[in-house]
Amino acid sequence: MKHNFILKSKILDFKMASQEEIAKALAQRLRAHRLTKNLKQGDLAARAGISVGTVKNLESSGQASIETLIRIVIALDLTQDLNTLFETKARSIAQMEQMEFPVRQRAR
Repeated sequence: MKHNFILKSKILDFKMASQEEIAKALAQRLRAHRLTKNLKQGDLAARAGISVGTVKNLESSGQASIETLIRIVIALDLTQDLNTLFETKARSIAQMEQMEFPVRQRAR
């Protein structure tokens, strides 16, 4: 249960965070998931098809390509968490209509 504490104790308000802080917080969350699955960095790297150095770099600095991030998410079986990532949420009827029928580009 120690790892659950790690996840809860490092919650960051992304609205108030810098790009670097968000990257590091996400990397820490991935590391916590790796640890809850009792995987070593080398095991995760092998599952994801990347180098151990890439995993170490991500976990320490939060730096990785989108492709690397996706490979790690898949290797940690977290793909279900991607379903709502960046999903557009309508806050009004007008926004729902706009999402359903996007405004066409004006003729020049």
